[in-house]
Amino acid sequence: MKASSTSFRAAVLLALVGMVWGIVMAISQDHSTMPAHAHLNLLGWVSLFLFGIFYRLNPGIDRSRSARIQVGVWIVATVVLTTGVALEHSGNPAGDPIAAIGSLAVLADMVLFGWLVLRHERNADVVGSKPMPAE
Repeated sequence: MKASSTSFRAAVLLALVGMVWGIVMAISQDHSTMPAHAHLNLLGWVSLFLFGIFYRLNPGIDRSRSARIQVGVWIVATVVLTTGVALEHSGNPAGDPIAAIGSLAVLADMVLFGWLVLRHERNADVVGSKPMPAE
């Protein structure tokens, strides 16, 4: 499966989870886990969907193992981070190290995504600077 397809599917799933979570908070009038809900929506919905767009626009990267790993790590790290933040804001101090691990994994994975983007841009610049034959 391509990285873009995985990104889009996971983004929609996590957006639905985030929406249901928001509705549950509203019904219960307990908004203590709102920071975790916000992390899930930003990292799970917005970031994953943006990754999917980038990968879809760059088919060579979209099919790469590196891109699939990047998306997979992002999904897992987002769930870990969100769980940790939810636990912490629910009054459970065990959530703090879980959130820290998730945060570091998300950061490392963003470095991987940045490397994929920069490598692609550098390769595009090299290809674009060569004379192309006329059609």
